[in-house]
Amino acid sequence: MNHRLVAPVGITATGQCFPPRVVTNDDLSKILDTNDEWIRTRTGIRERHWVEPGTGASQLGAPALKQALENRGMKASELDLIVVATVTPDTIFPATSCRIQDMVGASNAFGFDLNAACSGFLYALTTACSLVAAGGIKKAAVVGVDIMSTIINKEDRTTAVLFGDGAGAVIVEQVEEGLGILDFEHRVDGTGACYLYMPAGGSLKPASAETVANKEHTIHQAGSEVFKNAVREMADNSRLLMDRNGFKGEDLKLFVPHQANIRIMDAAAKRLELDPARMMVNIDRYANTTTATIPTALHQAVEEKRVAKGDLVILSAFGAGFTWGSTLLRWAY
Repeated sequence: MNHRLVAPVGITATGQCFPPRVVTNDDLSKILDTNDEWIRTRTGIRERHWVEPGTGASQLGAPALKQALENRGMKASELDLIVVATVTPDTIFPATSCRIQDMVGASNAFGFDLNAACSGFLYALTTACSLVAAGGIKKAAVVGVDIMSTIINKEDRTTAVLFGDGAGAVIVEQVEEGLGILDFEHRVDGTGACYLYMPAGGSLKPASAETVANKEHTIHQAGSEVFKNAVREMADNSRLLMDRNGFKGEDLKLFVPHQANIRIMDAAAKRLELDPARMMVNIDRYANTTTATIPTALHQAVEEKRVAKGDLVILSAFGAGFTWGSTLLRWAY
């Protein structure tokens, strides 16, 4: 069954924000038993951006949204909704969306945070677009932002090298018939929860001196399990959307996968029989920014003129949960 919206809704502007501090592989080799070649050949990452201590997600999310609003020529007061996808909110509550709403001056918007790990941006995009399509609101913003440097164990080379900090934002509105979101498919498989998670900090295991000492407030990952599931599900989910809408690989102008690992991305593209030149890649410069990877990659694709009005695009992600999903759209501007 196609998951079509009741009215055409699409992305009409993009924005991004990265902190100025760049951390190279050579920088990490000074504190970890690793080197540039080891990281590049296994992940495709050369460098990443990390915030200075004391920087919250809202401090990247708000500038990204301001840029998207400026690119659209829209006032913040015109927004009806702000959905923020993040696993690293400023605080557990209030929601980071509340802080961003205040920082950009979106005086007429309501908002909330959404957590679906690396799939969060796509889940948030579907949620916002569905509300706009239903007619209850006219203009919405979706922000994907994560400060992953705050939740990695910088003594663990298997995870510390993978992540960066960043934010991407999009504006969504009703668009011309035939453009915008054509179809989507989202899935969850909770049996994968044990392969990528943070052990402590929630209601199941509240923070204590012991959990902090044991570094249980950082990412724990079984890399091989995540890898094989990500390749399969991102490719199969994207293929599902293409098949049920009658498209082939050559019809696709741009494939924007979650930027987790270049080997995962390449393998997914190969399974889809896609021309590698049609895959958007920025992992080499920014690493895995979790919910920010897809919106920042989209913004850069727009800046590089790799996508134009009417082009067919697939967005695809896989993350902790396990969560995964794909979105098929025709670019709206």
